[in-house]
Amino acid sequence: MQTDSIAFVAADTKIAQDAMYRLKHRYGHTAPDKAEVIVALGGDGFMLETLHRYMGRKVPIYGMNRGTVGFLMNEFREIDLIDRIAEAQTVELNPLQMEAHTVSGESLCALAINEVSLLRETRQAAKLRIKVDGVERLAELVCDGALVCTPAGSTAYNLSAHGPILPMGSGLLALTPISPFRPRRWRGALLPHGAEVVFHIENPEKRPVSAVADYTEVRDVSHVTIREDRTMKIKLLFDPEHNLEERILKEQFVE
Repeated sequence: MQTDSIAFVAADTKIAQDAMYRLKHRYGHTAPDKAEVIVALGGDGFMLETLHRYMGRKVPIYGMNRGTVGFLMNEFREIDLIDRIAEAQTVELNPLQMEAHTVSGESLCALAINEVSLLRETRQAAKLRIKVDGVERLAELVCDGALVCTPAGSTAYNLSAHGPILPMGSGLLALTPISPFRPRRWRGALLPHGAEVVFHIENPEKRPVSAVADYTEVRDVSHVTIREDRTMKIKLLFDPEHNLEERILKEQFVE
């Protein structure tokens, strides 16, 4: 990995901003639109923002944890950063593309690195009809919502919704219900990464539903199409001893 030019970006917290100031002073700084590597300082939320912001550049991003969870981040250390980046392992991710249509006839597309989720907007449960590759697989799911996630996102909202953890490179997506009421025992499905999932919202005026791609929300949707965007590649850098595949594996053995 070339490290001739590094850009530092940080969350709006004192601990992250102080770290960025010290690192710029130690290693220099190149503008993010020209750098060969971007170093993100913060937590997982800030990392997602950074990945979205610079997705079009296809520049590798190396995160260091100055936040809370830091699942997508490396350990923070000020020394030996150049060597760490040079020796880092690259993980390539393909985001999900959400195409959401509203009851008023509008449409919006957005990308998600973790998941696309559908959530009820009112006290009434959502009623969803699910198609996979054009075939109706579930005529009615009464629930608080549902989501489709990537392997990288399988340890986030998906795991909290009791969905499966997907190893990196598994070639799978997880379709997971959120608090299903009927069918009560349906726990979701594993789908090939090339699958197209379409959610149709039944009676959306009475039972309104929002669709969220990471942090892009579309309210009052009538139907939502989700597929993996194979044309877009996101590059994350991890220290060899803390690579993303190992972290996801460890999550399956946490008590």
